[in-house]
Amino acid sequence: SKSTGEVLERWNFRIETDSEVVEKGVSREKSDKEIMREFQATMRQVCLMYTYTDTDVAVPFTWVESDPKLIANPQMVKLHAFDTKIHKVDTLVSHKNDEWDE
Repeated sequence: SKSTGEVLERWNFRIETDSEVVEKGVSREKSDKEIMREFQATMRQVCLMYTYTDTDVAVPFTWVESDPKLIANPQMVKLHAFDTKIHKVDTLVSHKNDEWDE
């Protein structure tokens, strides 16, 4: 929340590198088309979660490094993962749990 400084949402992108590919030169068979299809599925989920915002919201033009902004007792949503021939990307969104309480 901007007014309280409390973290209400946290996005976590975990990127793992396939060490066999990098260190040993092992080739993984996966078409560019299949990689693109997986990536598009992930992006569709991101867009479906957040298809609107207030028009008067200030959007930062740059990103800054920060410590992890952890949420106590979060509600977590795991999005579609995708992998390339070298990397695997998992995406997880955490929300403050009482945001959804009635």
